[in-house]
Order: sequence, then C-alpha cells, then structure tokens
Amino acid sequence: MSYTVKSLSEGDRELIAFRIGDQEFCVNIMSVREIRGWTPATAMPHSPAYMLGVINLRGAVLPIIDLAARLGMKPADPTARHVIIVAQVRRKVVGLLVDAVSDILTVTDETIQPTPEISSEIERQFARGILAIDKRMICLIELESLFSDTESEAA
Repeated sequence: MSYTVKSLSEGDRELIAFRIGDQEFCVNIMSVREIRGWTPATAMPHSPAYMLGVINLRGAVLPIIDLAARLGMKPADPTARHVIIVAQVRRKVVGLLVDAVSDILTVTDETIQPTPEISSEIERQFARGILAIDKRMICLIELESLFSDTESEAA
C-alpha cells in the first residue's frame, strides 16, 4: 500500500471539517492530535455546563467539551456515533465532542471569507471566517477563542 504526501503550497492551510447537528465547522488540522470514538466521560463537580467530564486517554486525564453547547447550540446527547477530536488548545489538550468528522480541506487565505457583521456575538467571538466550498457553508473556528485563559488553565 502506498500513500501520496501532498505538499502544501505557500499560503495553503489544511483544515479538518466536522458536523454538529446540520451545521459544518472546521479547525486548523495542526491543532488536532487524534480523532477517536465516543467514550463515556466521568462528570466533574462545579464544571461549566459545556464540559461533559473527563476520560482516561492513555494514562492522562482528558477533559471532554460538548462543542455544540460551547457554541451556544443544543447540547449533544452522546451516542456511539459521536466522535471526540483530541486537540491542542494553547498548552492544554482537550477532547471536543462532535457529531462526525467529514473532510480534510486544503484552502488558501483567499478562500476564507469574513464572518458576516450580522452574526451573533457568540459566532463573531469564535468564528474566524466562512468557507463556501462545493455548495457548503463551513464556519472556521479558532480553538483558542473557545476558552478564556483561566478556563484553559483549569482544563
């Protein structure tokens, strides 16, 4: 079995696209450490509503964030079909619960359109742009903006 490694041109970036409900989002693939199936999390007392709890990831405690709830959407009811995107956010590793991973996209900065001014404050806070690709609208999320400095230190 052979694999072809595609080199990125200057200005290209790779993003990983995923679904939450009927919406698509993407994050920089360089932040993603792995993608794994849903594992039930152990709840933590006094944690934010969007934090589902923690799991054991090869001996390390990994906080699991319901990304739908964090983005102000209807909280997820995790099933075996959900996946966890293990991502690096600043100096911490967190698990992001999403419905499914859909694509790896290679885009240029020109492909990313600015977030509309009429978007909600939450969308403008987290969204870094919109990609219109193959009749799909995909929101680019900046992971660092999902958590305040104090929250990422607690994770």
